[in-house]
Amino acid sequence: MKTIDELLSEGVAGRRVFVRADLNVPLDGTTITDDGRIRAVLPTVKALADAGAKVVVASHLGRPKGAPDPAFSLAPAAARLGELLGSAVAFATDTVGESARATVADLADGQVAVIENLRFNAGETAKDDAERGAFADQLAALADVYVGDGFGAVHRKHASVYDLPARLPHAAGFLIATEVGVLKKLTADVQRPYVVALGGAKVSDKLAVIDQLLGKADRILIGGGMAYTFLKAKGHEVGVSLLQEDQVPVVTEYIERAEKTGVELVLPVDVLVSTEFPDLKTKAPAHPTTVAADAIPADQEGLDIGPETRKLYASKLADAATVFWNGPMGVFEHPDYAEGTKAVAQALIDSPAFTVVGGGDSAAAVRLLGFDETAFGHISTGGGASLEYLEGKTLPGLAALED
Repeated sequence: MKTIDELLSEGVAGRRVFVRADLNVPLDGTTITDDGRIRAVLPTVKALADAGAKVVVASHLGRPKGAPDPAFSLAPAAARLGELLGSAVAFATDTVGESARATVADLADGQVAVIENLRFNAGETAKDDAERGAFADQLAALADVYVGDGFGAVHRKHASVYDLPARLPHAAGFLIATEVGVLKKLTADVQRPYVVALGGAKVSDKLAVIDQLLGKADRILIGGGMAYTFLKAKGHEVGVSLLQEDQVPVVTEYIERAEKTGVELVLPVDVLVSTEFPDLKTKAPAHPTTVAADAIPADQEGLDIGPETRKLYASKLADAATVFWNGPMGVFEHPDYAEGTKAVAQALIDSPAFTVVGGGDSAAAVRLLGFDETAFGHISTGGGASLEYLEGKTLPGLAALED
């Protein structure tokens, strides 16, 4: 895989460099609530601009249905990128139309432009190779060189991720190079004990990675909504907690495999419960109660790990040499249910281990809860991409960057 350092050494002055970034930031209207993904691509964009390239940044945002939708415009992200760069960033109001062509044509050496949301064109996500390829051809006409740096999208076989690199000289940006380097530390020559903390809502989202980790990790801690499917598999009442009943047989098999292979599978011993889901807008007090994990009332919903589980999980992380964390322990967006996620984050900070926060909600929680991002070994920008890499899957966006 060619690196951006090699590309820069060859010279990019005056060349149009298409940077496939991940600017898929959360928005409250037009206000960005977390600019972490924009910050992540800054080193690549700045290095190219400083070297005199005409930088064309492209990304998706949200899930528009293949047509323009103002709610998913990249205009706020373009404005924030300009603020972080300290220089004006041009914005094209379409992807490959008149505005994009004119905006790119007007770029001077060292200037940066952002084109509109790639998913406003149905060709970006089309399953039909010809339709995707036709859109990639149009994107290729805007550039001389391709740099892949949108790690959060490399698990998608999309036009700008998979088809476009085949049409242009290409290299991996700084972010992708860093992400791949970190993930290799979790899959090859891992320093042990290797502890994995998994949370989030659905156990089905994590089944494939659990399957792989049962042969690699020394210890797996389970929290979040997915924990209740594990508790159900152990024969416990889970009340009205989030439950994927159809996954109980698979989870039961995983529990048995963990026992046979000596992988320590750690489940909550107590949980915070309530009869009502908290109001995440007003943050009104929720007044949860704490119960044993095997004694959840039939009319109650588990919404966070309890105080004894927080202590237990902190102790299970304390002696680790390598930690991978993906998924919050509870409804961290509400202060009454944030303590479990806070406890895991603090345990990672306190641990001497090489710690990796696996993107998505975990990365958002770190920032929302006020933790210093530099206190972790690495915070990934791609939750789904990280999980699929650990599952051993071939990621289309990485395969496309291989020579």
